[in-house]
Amino acid sequence: MHTLEQLRSGALAGTRRLDLSCDLIELPEEVFGLADTLEVLNLSGNRLRNLPHQLSQLHKLQVLFASDNDFTVLPEVLGDCPALHMVGFKANRIAHVPAAALPPALRWLTLTDNAIGQLPTELGQRPALQKLMLAGNQLTALPDSLQAAHKLELLRASANRLERVPGWLTELPRLAWLALTGNALGWTFAEGFAKDFVEDAPLPEVPWASLTLGPLLGEGASGHIHRVQAAGWPQPLALKLFKGAVTSDGLPEDELAACLTAGQHPTLTTPVARLTDHPAQAQGLLMPLIPAGHINLAGPPSLQSCTRDVYPTGFALSMPMALQIASDVAGAVAHLHARGVMHGDLYAHNILIDPAHGLARLGDFGAATRLPGDHPELCQRLLALEVRAMGCLLEELAEHAPASASQALRALAEVCLRPAPDERPTMAEVALQCQALVTHLAV
Repeated sequence: MHTLEQLRSGALAGTRRLDLSCDLIELPEEVFGLADTLEVLNLSGNRLRNLPHQLSQLHKLQVLFASDNDFTVLPEVLGDCPALHMVGFKANRIAHVPAAALPPALRWLTLTDNAIGQLPTELGQRPALQKLMLAGNQLTALPDSLQAAHKLELLRASANRLERVPGWLTELPRLAWLALTGNALGWTFAEGFAKDFVEDAPLPEVPWASLTLGPLLGEGASGHIHRVQAAGWPQPLALKLFKGAVTSDGLPEDELAACLTAGQHPTLTTPVARLTDHPAQAQGLLMPLIPAGHINLAGPPSLQSCTRDVYPTGFALSMPMALQIASDVAGAVAHLHARGVMHGDLYAHNILIDPAHGLARLGDFGAATRLPGDHPELCQRLLALEVRAMGCLLEELAEHAPASASQALRALAEVCLRPAPDERPTMAEVALQCQALVTHLAV
């Protein structure tokens, strides 16, 4: 974080990024002295209620964050910023989004955790729109104009008041990552579409008092993950303790329900028990502790990549490893689809791999949506969107695999990425093809 003293002294002259979180109630005048260089302005964690009309003077500004402030209206001046393409106003009190507030170059819009009941028609008239984060609002419908958003790849609409899934949503040619849980859609959930599933036994319950809390292993949008030892369990476990707040993906209780519906699968990170009797009534799930040595396949998307994960420079996969990862992940997602669950966040950064043995595990159910058992056609259309996400992953694996595997992975990716969702294979078919590649090419 930068300080006002640095800004006012001129120490930040020429900077391309400015981060100010210092209880601001107005934008300091000195910011406009950075007009010739400033590209990213982060004003999150202040007390701002509006932005000055001079903001458009920041003619190179591309990214503006103003989360955790006191805005009630998305500022119209944003629409006057010629280069602005990423806007983030999470966790304000925004109830109104004027059409004039939408920059012409808008690519990524985050309005999570506000009080928005309606979006302007003009949102669908932003041809570059690629990522739209709307979880935790009061939307009863999405503007039909979004059917023209042919570049839209990720949509988070969980924890709203949506009453239906518009027909055009499942026809968007590039939509791959979708979260819809926590809406008033009137769905009757089914444990799964496959007829040969044996009903899972209820998860055992583990009281808080029986846990010995170990070190913090990580933190996600919806919870903290600790290493724990539970009485009666011979091996250490991982405890995901939900925060109980709206995240960019939706509500923790919906994530929990999706985890329980998912059941067990060897390449899924799913719970083995659920927490009870937490002193603050927090909800939690106990997971198998992933053995040491596992790493994330990639990092999350950057400001530049928007919807695509970021891999380390020089990252490479052997042919057997690339094929095995594809097969493991496709098998896990096919299992979820058979259980009536759309993962919603099928990304490399949610995949843990064992570099020594090439095994992969898919986790993070924060964006998962349980699908209805009484609308099979709608279910298949929704699941076809996630097949496209699998196609994106296959493309990425191909980019980091040797030529002997790359060609086969690209060919399968091409089929998964077909613009018309009804022309894509099912995830079960993708899983079979991935397993065939492991069998035939890794010999």
